[in-house]
Order: sequence, then structure tokens, then C-alpha cells
Amino acid sequence: MKENIHPKYYEDAKVTCSCGNTFTVGATQPTIRVEVCSKCHPFFTGEQHIIDTAGQVERFKRRYNIKD
Repeated sequence: MKENIHPKYYEDAKVTCSCGNTFTVGATQPTIRVEVCSKCHPFFTGEQHIIDTAGQVERFKRRYNIKD
């Protein structure tokens, strides 16, 4: 294996989200900036909404008799 070709590994790299949340991970960069993290992502916060385009959700619910 070749010597001195691997990047430096930072075990305590600081990750900063646009919402203000910070945490540490292992990475090859000392600081990382992200736009979305697990604290502000709609899937993890429970604020996920189904976007209905052209009535596809209602048509699916009608077809399979699904009630809210």
C-alpha cells in the first residue's frame, strides 16, 4: 500500500446545521456545514406532509376505500 496518500482523519469533526444544531462525528474534514440535520428534517420531526399533485392521493384512497 502506498504511503502518505490517505487524508487526515478527524475523530471529533464538528458538524453545524443551518438550524443551529451542532454535533461531532468522525470525518476527513475538521468542520462540516449542512443545511438539514435530524433535528430539523421533516421526516424525523414528524412534520412530513404528503403533497398531492393532481389529486393522486384522493384517487388512491377512493380506489382502495381508505379512510383518514
